[in-house]
Formats: sequence, structure tokens, C-alpha cells
Amino acid sequence: MSRPVPRLLGLSLLCALALPALADTPPATKSATPKELLQQSKPAEWRKPDPNNLLEMRLPQGKVLIELAPDFTPLHADNIRTLVHEHYFDGLAIIRVQDNFVTQWGDPEDDDKGDKSKLRSLGKAKKTVPSEYTRPIDAKLPWTALPDGDVYAPEVGFSEGFPAARDKASGQEWLTHCYGAVGVARDVGPETGSGSSLYAIIGQAPRGLDRNLAVAGRVIQGMEFLSAFPRGTGPLGFYEKPEQRTTIESVKLAADMPAKERPNIEVLRTDSATFAALIEAKRNRRDDFYRNPAGKIDLCSINIPVREAKP
Repeated sequence: MSRPVPRLLGLSLLCALALPALADTPPATKSATPKELLQQSKPAEWRKPDPNNLLEMRLPQGKVLIELAPDFTPLHADNIRTLVHEHYFDGLAIIRVQDNFVTQWGDPEDDDKGDKSKLRSLGKAKKTVPSEYTRPIDAKLPWTALPDGDVYAPEVGFSEGFPAARDKASGQEWLTHCYGAVGVARDVGPETGSGSSLYAIIGQAPRGLDRNLAVAGRVIQGMEFLSAFPRGTGPLGFYEKPEQRTTIESVKLAADMPAKERPNIEVLRTDSATFAALIEAKRNRRDDFYRNPAGKIDLCSINIPVREAKP
């Protein structure tokens, strides 16, 4: 004799049978994908980085491009340019890789255990630079605000291609430690950094560093190299043996390179309609894969598109 199915079990079976049907239901309205939005973008929405602000770092693994941010950290940008003109970084090394945090490069002898008598000369560059952790809000600088709030700042958004934050109450704005941000390493004192040792964020955005270290720029190409180095075995991820380090072949300023040899890239303007549409598409993405849009987005989860420019 067959037994009746208990009521609760019967409902469970009905729900289970209904799930595949729900999963196959297409979203009511599909949003354009980031790829589609970029394909529809206009040429005027893309910009070529100023050659005076574009660094090319050559590693055995490949090329890393860094865009400086002189409107936010002008003194650091100036000093870094001087160091590059002095060929300071050529032959130095990747000295530290801390998992989910940073890759740092500079003079290995500048470490706590290094031989300070062997430190490479800074040449005409300054030994220390004022902190430049923040700057006064400039209404003339473009600003694309995010609508979803932030844990670390009253307001966040993008300015001139950089993730940034601002506080209207204090009248200050600053660049943030998102993935790819290039910061200036320093000692305990706030004015002990010069740009002779730099780091790039390779993991979860350590936003607690904001306004505590100067962000001098960001990596716009080549993060796949900086984020893939073996992790250091010493405290804070420093390499303990010379053979663990990777030698920097050269660092050049694009403006100093022959025009034909300069990196030929374009960056999507963060004050463009397409960039605003990208933000909204990621906040409320609806397509065959994304059925439940988040409706929110945080500053450091938005990538700024870069592409090869047409000859």
C-alpha cells in the first residue's frame, strides 16, 4: 500500500521542481555588458596619458606602465621624474612582495638589514619630500562621484583617471589605495619618503593607508607581472636572499623616449558618459548570468579600461 506524502515534504518537492523553471527564466530587462559599452564608446571619450607623467618600467617578465598623478602629489611626481632622469631605478630590484598587500621596489640596501654605505646616490633628487597625503578640493578638476557611500570617506569617486576620496567638511581630497595604486614607501616620520622606494597594491584594497602614505600614481598596464612574483619569506614579505629578488632592467619617462618607442595606449576618461554607464552597468548588471544585481558598488571594484591606441 502506498503511503501519502507528508504535507511539508510535498511542498519541498514542489519547490524543488519549480527551481529549474525559475533559474531558466531570463531577466526582465538585460543591461549592456561592459564589453558592449566599450565597443559603443566614442574616440573622444579616450585619452592618451601625458608622456611627462607616464613611466615605463622594464622587468624580465615584461613591461609595467605607471601614470603619475601630479595634480594630487606634484612634489612626489617631480622627484620621481628626477630619479628616473638620473637612472636611479635601473638595476635596482623588487625587494618585497607581501601576500594580498604590496609589491615594493627600490634599493635593497635601504632595508633595515642593508649596508647604508652602499646605498645608491639619489643624484639631484631630494632625500625627503613633504607628505602630500591630501590636497585642497579643486573644483576645476573633473569628479565622477559614486552614489553608494564609503566606509573610509564621506565621498568617493574618480578624478583624472584615479580612484579618489574627498571630505567637503575639511575641504580636502586624496587618492585611495585601490588595486594598482602606486604609493611612496617611507619610514615612521611622515616626511621621510622621497619616491626612491615605491610600492603597488596587489591585493585587497588597504584603504586604512589612505591619508597615511602618499599615492603618487597607479599602474595602468602590467599588473599581471607585479602581482605574480613569489612572496617574500622575511618579515613583511621582504626577500631575505639576493637571488630571490628580480632586477629592474630600466625605468624611463615616456617623454624621454623617441616618439615611435613610446607606449601607444589610451585610457577611458573617468568623466565620460561611457565610464558612467560602466559604473551603472556593474551596479545593476542584468544578463544571462547575473540574475540578482547588487544595486551597489565600491570604489576599488571598478577597473578603468585601457587599450592599445590605433596607429
